[in-house]
Amino acid sequence: MPRFTHFAVADWSGAVGERQKGIAIAICQEGNAAPLLVRPGHIWSRQDVLEWIIAEMPQDTLLGLDLSPALPFADAGSYFPGWLESPLDARALWALVDDMCQDDPHFSVSSFVDHPEASRHFRRHGGRTGDHFGIGRGRLRVVEQRQREQQLSPYSCFNLVGAAQVGKSSLSGMRVLHQLAQRLPVWPFDRVPHSGPTIVEIYTSLAARAAGIRTGLSKIRDAAALDEALDTLGSAPHVPIATYSDHATDAILTSAWLRTAATDMTLWNPLGLAEVANTEGWTFGVR
Repeated sequence: MPRFTHFAVADWSGAVGERQKGIAIAICQEGNAAPLLVRPGHIWSRQDVLEWIIAEMPQDTLLGLDLSPALPFADAGSYFPGWLESPLDARALWALVDDMCQDDPHFSVSSFVDHPEASRHFRRHGGRTGDHFGIGRGRLRVVEQRQREQQLSPYSCFNLVGAAQVGKSSLSGMRVLHQLAQRLPVWPFDRVPHSGPTIVEIYTSLAARAAGIRTGLSKIRDAAALDEALDTLGSAPHVPIATYSDHATDAILTSAWLRTAATDMTLWNPLGLAEVANTEGWTFGVR
């Protein structure tokens, strides 16, 4: 399985607008050299990321996207219980979101989350919680339940409120995945090919934990802390960057982690994957 020569991570953003300071990409090669930021100082758009993946990313790259590629399905046997148009698998979900949002610029998703049926399942701003949202943090995927068992703190993709929300980021990412669906395989929805690139879902907190950063202190904002974390992952010190934002350091650290994690065969076949491989997907690195 491990035959990748490059390991890249895109720290994602679902915020409104064309260009997002919350997007950063880092990439490293085999060996122990620290990952480098791609286009340092550039303020990325989601379209920029799509074009970089298609036209510039090295061929044998394992690319980690910091977003959820699907919504919970297993808990209710449906993404949207009670809605006749509810898709039956993740690829159909990507197509539905992208189709409904075709007039939304910059891969945004307002048309989908405001749809009369879809909105019943989301918690939106202004105290608008759909009658199918559920209780507490909302519905979770099987892999997110597994994350909770491992003392991580996943949030429901049906929650669109608060600084920690991941819903809009994931839905906008689904639009991009739909555009990439015929070009690049996405694990575990596709088999990992013998050559060429592959996309996986990553969770930056896993990388932080592997680098020895305590839970609740997973964000790195200075050069010394970044080098210490990289050293724990067997990586050489990083090339200094202009701004040590959470997004830049997350991308650098997680790229280094992905390089080491990709060689662990158990991470490619975690317990419970087969039952949700086509509907919910899996966060690479969660056992």
